Amino acid sequence: MKLLRRSPASFTPCLDGRSLLLGPDAELNSSEIAKFSKKDAMAYPRYEEQLLKFCKFMDSLLDSYTPEIKRDAHSLMDKVKDKFEKSAFWSHLLQQALTLGQKDMLDFIDLLVSPAAKVLNNWFEAEALKATLATDAVIGSMASVYTPGSGYVLLHHVMGETDGERGIWSYVEGGMGSVSLALSNAACEAGAHIITNAEVAQVLVDENTGSATGVILENGREVRSSILLSNATPYKTFMELVPSGILPEEFLQAIKNCDYSSATTKINIAADKLPQFCCCATDTDEPGPQHVGTIHIGSESMEEIDLAYRDALNGLPSRRPLIEMTIPSVLDTTISPPGKHVINLFIQYTPFKLTEGSWEVPAIRESFAKRCFSLIDEYSPGFSSSIIAYDMLTPPDLERVIGLTGGNIFHGSMNLDSLFLMRPVKGWSDYRTPLKGLYLCGSGAHPGGGVMGAPGRNAASVVLQDHGSLSKTI
Repeated sequence: MKLLRRSPASFTPCLDGRSLLLGPDAELNSSEIAKFSKKDAMAYPRYEEQLLKFCKFMDSLLDSYTPEIKRDAHSLMDKVKDKFEKSAFWSHLLQQALTLGQKDMLDFIDLLVSPAAKVLNNWFEAEALKATLATDAVIGSMASVYTPGSGYVLLHHVMGETDGERGIWSYVEGGMGSVSLALSNAACEAGAHIITNAEVAQVLVDENTGSATGVILENGREVRSSILLSNATPYKTFMELVPSGILPEEFLQAIKNCDYSSATTKINIAADKLPQFCCCATDTDEPGPQHVGTIHIGSESMEEIDLAYRDALNGLPSRRPLIEMTIPSVLDTTISPPGKHVINLFIQYTPFKLTEGSWEVPAIRESFAKRCFSLIDEYSPGFSSSIIAYDMLTPPDLERVIGLTGGNIFHGSMNLDSLFLMRPVKGWSDYRTPLKGLYLCGSGAHPGGGVMGAPGRNAASVVLQDHGSLSKTI
C-alpha cells in the first residue's frame, strides 16, 4: 500500500481574491497566514505545538482498551488482578498529567469541553484561518463551531500520522479500497478465510448457554463461531442483528438513545478538468499547490459555518453549505484517465429528515447538488460545466448503502458524553457486550471514528485476553 503525501494539506479560497494554504511546511504557513494577520502567523506554531503535546498525551488512551469494571471477576485472585490493572492504568494516566503540568492540563480540559470557536478565538483573529481550522471540529457531525465539546473533535482530527509523522495527511494510491485490500491480504497470509458479498442477517445465539454461536447470512447460510467481532454500528449490531429478547432492556435503551445524528452528504464527481480558482492567477491547466490538499469552500468565517448548521437544525439543507473538496487524482494517476479527474465533495449540513420533502425525491437531490456546484462556481467559475457525472450519498443513503446508522460516519457522535468509558454506552466500553462471545470492534467503540485501526486492535487484544490463542473467529 502506497501513501501519497499531501503538501500543502489545506487550501481556502476567498471571494475577496485572497487565499490560504496550510501544511507541514512551517515557512509556507507563516507567509500564508501573514497575508491575513502577522499576529496569527506568530501564534500558529505555538498552537500547533500545544496540539501536538495534547496528542502525545492522548496516545496511550487511544492505543489501549478502557479500564472498564470487570463483570466476570468471581474469584479473589481475579478481583485482585482486576484492581491492580485498574490502579496501574490510572496511576500511569496521573503520571502523564503531572508531566504535562497544571497549566497545560487546564488548557487541555478547556479544549475538551469548550466550543471550537472559543478555542480558536483565544488563539487567532483572522476569520479565514479560524474557519479553516474549525472545519475539523465539525466535519461529520451535527454540530456547530459554537457547540460545547467541539474542541475535542478539533483535536481528534489532528491525531493521525503518516509513516510516524504527526499531522501529515495522505491519499492512498488506488483509492481507500487499497486499505481494505492490504488488511485482507495480511489477514489471509495469517490464515484467515474471508467471505465477501455476504451480508449478515442475524446473530445466532445458543438458547441453553445464552452465548453467540455464529451468524446467519442473507442467503440463509449459517457460519458457526464461538467468537464474533462486529464493526457495524452499535445500533445495527444490537438492535437489528442480535435477536430480540436476548439483551438487557436497559442496555438496549442506552444503545437506542445514542446520538447517531448526521449532517453529511458525499458527492463523488468525474470531471474533465481541474477547477481553476479566481484567487489563483494561472495560465495553465496543470495541477498547482491549491489542488493537492483539502479545499475549503464556504468557510471564510465561523459565522458562515454556523449559519449553515442552523439551516440543518431547522430541517433544511444548508443554503450555503460547508464543502470540503479533495482531488485525489492530482497525486494518484491510477484512478482516472489522463486529463480527467476524480473530485470528492464532503458536504455539510444536510439533515437526515427534511421538514419539506424527502431525499428520495430526485428533484430535491438534484436541486441540492446544483446548489453545491453553484457555490463552487463562485470561487471557480465554470466548475459546473466540467462535471461529466456524479454520484450522491445523502445521510439516508449512507445508512442504507453502507449501514451507517443515521448516516453518521463515526458510528455515533464524538461528543464528550460518548467517548472513552462512555463509548458506546456506560458500563460497556471495553469491547465486550452483554452477549457472551460477541465483541464490538468498529468506530462505535473506543476511541471512536476516523481512518485508524485502534478500535479493532484494542478489541483483538481483549479477545485474546479472554480466550488466548484463537482458531475459529469471525
